[in-house]
Amino acid sequence: MNRASASLPQPSLSLLDTRLWRHEECALGMKEMARVMPGLMTWGLVTGVAMAKSGLPLPIALMMSSLVFAASAQLSAVPLMLAGAPIWVIWLTALCVNLRFVIFSVQMRKHMVCLPLRWRLVAGYLTADVTYALSVHRHGGKAPASSENLAPMAYFLGAGVVNWGGWNIASLCGLLFATWVPTSWGLGFAGTLALLALLVTLAKDKKTLWAAALAGSAAVAAYALPFRLYIVVSVAAAVAAGLMMDAWTDGRGREGGGGEARWPSVDAGVRQAEAAERGHE
Repeated sequence: MNRASASLPQPSLSLLDTRLWRHEECALGMKEMARVMPGLMTWGLVTGVAMAKSGLPLPIALMMSSLVFAASAQLSAVPLMLAGAPIWVIWLTALCVNLRFVIFSVQMRKHMVCLPLRWRLVAGYLTADVTYALSVHRHGGKAPASSENLAPMAYFLGAGVVNWGGWNIASLCGLLFATWVPTSWGLGFAGTLALLALLVTLAKDKKTLWAAALAGSAAVAAYALPFRLYIVVSVAAAVAAGLMMDAWTDGRGREGGGGEARWPSVDAGVRQAEAAERGHE
């Protein structure tokens, strides 16, 4: 190993590090995620009911619910599985539906670089729409995580664990008690309301309002695309809008002797896209 590579910081943290679990940001992440969990758990319940009533064997449904941990991908893949579609078609469909997580991971990478690969993979597994939105809203514009700055990872860990636990409990209840939950109740709309409520709390300035409006418009315009690619289009539109508005604001700040550059305020736009997705399912 040469001197240059030896000087680079080596990932050494673990998500099992007690410093993360005892950090005050971990408790805050749990608390803020718990506020939106009732609506998300309702959506998890409906997803479990839908999978149970699709005819998928219960053991496979249980394993899929806990391992996949993505309602959109699950509901897209199950009909293809039951129809006997080739595995590559099922895989490609799930990949297209979940492409938005590539954008999420790019924005969150600065808070995960001090984790070794195996723990970054676990963090990627725990990443969900609301986990991402809350984490970026809380720490997106702050200093990257490090062994001295554990707050971003602690917050993400707290929010992610609560989301994973609540979702799987609700999905399990839906799978086991599907006959007791009529689909005519329309409980899935509660998930949409939870995302819309989160959108309202995030859209506090003109930039996020414009990004949210553009994401919603893009989702409607691209809704006819196959494999739910309208989700990717709307997320990309929100990110592009946030980048352009941040660049414009930062340029004006530099001309006037303003402050430092900020991370894009695109989380509200992403929430608008996700709310549109939930509303169409």
